[in-house]
Amino acid sequence: MSRDRVSYSLSRPVYPSPASLVTSVDSEGKPNIITLGETFNLSIREPVIVGIAMAPERYSHTLISEQGEFVVNLPPAALMSEVMAVGSMSGRDHDKFAEIGLTPLPAKQVKPPLIAECPVSIECRLLDVQTIGDHDLFQGEVLEHHVDPAVLGENGSFDPAKLSTICLAGGHFFDLGEHIRNWK
Repeated sequence: MSRDRVSYSLSRPVYPSPASLVTSVDSEGKPNIITLGETFNLSIREPVIVGIAMAPERYSHTLISEQGEFVVNLPPAALMSEVMAVGSMSGRDHDKFAEIGLTPLPAKQVKPPLIAECPVSIECRLLDVQTIGDHDLFQGEVLEHHVDPAVLGENGSFDPAKLSTICLAGGHFFDLGEHIRNWK
């Protein structure tokens, strides 16, 4: 690797970040889905808080702001075409679950549904919204964290290698790479 560096213009300078399918509902309970590349941990213990960021003109922005709840669903690489389809239309005009063929599952503590095809779903209650540049940062307290048993290892612990998370880096999507070592 060269020690030389060049200036580089990139709209998402921290990468990779997980792609997510975030669900929300309108006042009548009709669900919507948005594809986001801005999903991250803000606080990892007491309380656990996740962040999502989106532009104010997005339909999901309105729904989450009004209803105060959302679910972050982490899709596997096998859902790449569905992830792109969700991002190609607005829930103002489309029933994305029906048109794309994803399956809503009832959440335990919030109204927005989980997505059955996603191995990880995180139910969140909205704590705060802050305008940060051209996006708004939604801070959500994690109420429930659902994991498909298929992504657990033999000892019942989480196995990211089985997750096959879609990551966004430099305007491209990638599958989560290979395991290189344990945290501790």
